[in-house]
Amino acid sequence: MSSPATELVRLLTVRGETLAVAESLTGGLVAAEITGVPGASRVFRGSVTAYATELKHELLGVDPTLLAQRGAVDPQVAGQMAAGVRKALKADWGIATTGVAGPDPQDGKPVGTVFVAVEGPLAARTGSAGGGKVEALRLNGSRTEIRMESVRSVLAVLLEQLAGEQTGNERAQDTERNGGF
Repeated sequence: MSSPATELVRLLTVRGETLAVAESLTGGLVAAEITGVPGASRVFRGSVTAYATELKHELLGVDPTLLAQRGAVDPQVAGQMAAGVRKALKADWGIATTGVAGPDPQDGKPVGTVFVAVEGPLAARTGSAGGGKVEALRLNGSRTEIRMESVRSVLAVLLEQLAGEQTGNERAQDTERNGGF
């Protein structure tokens, strides 16, 4: 069975689409997971690790009023990060992570509060506000465990979006490539 990152690279390659990543609490781990897959260069445009709150506005276009009022750990911030990296790096899909890995709370949010977001070209058809998807996570564990689960979760949300948007023709191609299963 392939890893989520391997499956992600495969699906994006089949679709002829690209991906960009915006990270905060994961500090580059999402990009590392994706670029660890052979052939990732066909689909991966790049990433922005905007760890400092002001960089979320300066590099990713997150609304500064939103950041001032709610802080960096917020579902709307995650959504704007995904949209911003998609636009900045000219990718078909943008994904983002923001949250609190610990050891201390941040912006009044407890350790383990995480938001992951996906923004893509087909998301507007799902009728979701803002053309993307944001998931709120409440994670337990060490700082390392929270960060790794955030990576797994954002990849899973994107895979879910891609699988849900596959056309019949793409599914047929996948079936043929995978020995008819």
